[in-house]
Amino acid sequence: MLGEQLGQMRAMGTGALARGELAPETRGQLRALRARADEFDAASQASLQRAAQHAPGLTATLAQPLAAEKARVAEALRLARAERHYLFSLAECADPEAGRLDAIALPEGLQDCVDSIRCPAYVLDRCWNVLACNAALLRLFDGWPARGQPNLLRYIFLDPAARTLVVDWEERASRVVAEFRADVAALAGESDIAALVAELQAGSPLFARAWTRQVVVDREGGLREFQHPADGRMRLRQFTFRLAIRPDCKLVMLLDEPGY
Repeated sequence: MLGEQLGQMRAMGTGALARGELAPETRGQLRALRARADEFDAASQASLQRAAQHAPGLTATLAQPLAAEKARVAEALRLARAERHYLFSLAECADPEAGRLDAIALPEGLQDCVDSIRCPAYVLDRCWNVLACNAALLRLFDGWPARGQPNLLRYIFLDPAARTLVVDWEERASRVVAEFRADVAALAGESDIAALVAELQAGSPLFARAWTRQVVVDREGGLREFQHPADGRMRLRQFTFRLAIRPDCKLVMLLDEPGY
């Protein structure tokens, strides 16, 4: 019965409710339905937890069906992006449609935003392809990514120039693998991610070794050192920010280290 009601109200949705586009009586019906769905979800979770205590492998076995159920609820209610993310956060499971939902257009003027930044700056997508960068970044990386493939991982592991530019290259490169693994943990099955990993494993022994260790760390930023061919030793502090409408993309900035 609950699923039937959700289907009948597909065209209404919580997104419309938040915008105040529904008639008062319809808003009341939808709020009541959403409350009933929350009660049903809570009861289901409690039952699952009790069952998992007696069968430890049950949670992993049911993870995919539970995610699919959440996806159907989200589609039935036509949840907005933030509402859908909140639903899956409460359920503590990955959204099976996360990759598709992230594939929305980047805002116009993104390159202008990056150009307005004085320090070296660039934007990466989920495969760490460079979507935009400024002149200061081109100078720091001695012409990359204007030359060669504009992918940060390919540059670090496959471009010989990275070994001389990045101070303590092997240590830094190993950490980059752990950062990338953590960054794409929920997308490991996506074809573009898998193809990139396979290419890097085949082309870089260091990447292949580091990837098999399955170490993960956050992309925390911090001090970065470079041995620039014209400017000599440079110490910069890295900061990374997620784009609000495209959380799979990130803005990276490298600021001068004070006192150096």
